[in-house]
Amino acid sequence: MPMHQTVRAVNELTARWARTAPAPGRNTVFSGPGAWAPLALLAAGAAGPAAAELADALGVPPDRAAAAGRDLLAVLDRTPGVAAALGLWTRAGLPLEPGWTAALPPHGHARLTGDPATDRAALDGWAAERTGGLIPRMPAVLTPDTELLLAGALTVRTDWIRRFQAAPEEIEEGPWAGRVAAGLFRSTTLLDRVGVAETEAGPLTVLKVLGRAGVDVHLCLGPEDAHPGTVLAAAVRTAERPRLLRPGTELPGGAAGPGLYVYRERSHSREPRLFVDTVEFDLAADHDLLARPDLFGLPTAADTGRGHFPGISPEPLAVGAARQAATAVFGPRGFRAAAVTAFGAVAGGIDTRRPPYLARRINASFDRPFGFLAVQRGSRLVLAAGWVAEPTPGELPSWD
Repeated sequence: MPMHQTVRAVNELTARWARTAPAPGRNTVFSGPGAWAPLALLAAGAAGPAAAELADALGVPPDRAAAAGRDLLAVLDRTPGVAAALGLWTRAGLPLEPGWTAALPPHGHARLTGDPATDRAALDGWAAERTGGLIPRMPAVLTPDTELLLAGALTVRTDWIRRFQAAPEEIEEGPWAGRVAAGLFRSTTLLDRVGVAETEAGPLTVLKVLGRAGVDVHLCLGPEDAHPGTVLAAAVRTAERPRLLRPGTELPGGAAGPGLYVYRERSHSREPRLFVDTVEFDLAADHDLLARPDLFGLPTAADTGRGHFPGISPEPLAVGAARQAATAVFGPRGFRAAAVTAFGAVAGGIDTRRPPYLARRINASFDRPFGFLAVQRGSRLVLAAGWVAEPTPGELPSWD
């Protein structure tokens, strides 16, 4: 399956997940690829209705799912600043189909001992090691009936090409009025770092913060009354189709989009300038994928009354638990994100002269709840997404 088709399929899952993931007033972060790749490997061993439902959710046929999941993990792991890993644990004595294990990407295969403390320590150690400590605990539910555990880990680390200046900011208007946030500020002459798209959520302002490793972060601000999920889903579309954005150089004067104001100002230079102010954020979320089984193609697979994965093992297996833990940190120097997704299978200066030029200015302000995407620049694959309902608090200096 060509990689561009896989990217579209993964982004489609991310957009659908985005519609349901962020509840108004709550921070969240999640990774579509982090869930898609393990689901694809499960689909490769599924049969019957479970296989059909997984294929619909993934956007790939079951006979191509293993190759697509393997290729996706390989591409991610080759991307600077991104690391992907797969882990497999099975109960001692559980037979596995050789064709399924041969189709898996490189992975570690260990045994579940049946001792809860021993197994928990091993799983948590794997999650912490694979995410550089960002996810210290495997989001797996271990029970005496756990036969198999398949986990995927994904980390994203990128440093900004140009760092932000950090300073506490007292927010004067909107939902965060009266709060002091850890503010971030910078300016650039590149007006097209910001753009506005007309979307199903209404006008959407997107600011691209470029990273050194080929991974960028898009800050996305919609209308104040728009639902977070609608804004995030629309943002995924603009990441995949950047031509939907009207660039900063073409925006009209005045309030050109949410949080965006365009004007002209007397200046000693002809150069235009984009002024950005936003906030630091540090988010963590834990998702129960079985709470939305239709989204992930798991309604039948989660029926423990019978087996659904004859391509994985001749013994009957069903999905007993499916969870993802994710984090994201956005600061002056860069961005860090991680996700671990686990599927458990169970049995059953002042110049006084008048400035001679009128220079174009754009103010972009993210001082109320907004969304973000971490995007692989070349492929436009959305690696992580989330909603910033609460910024990192700041502290104003004391003048006592």
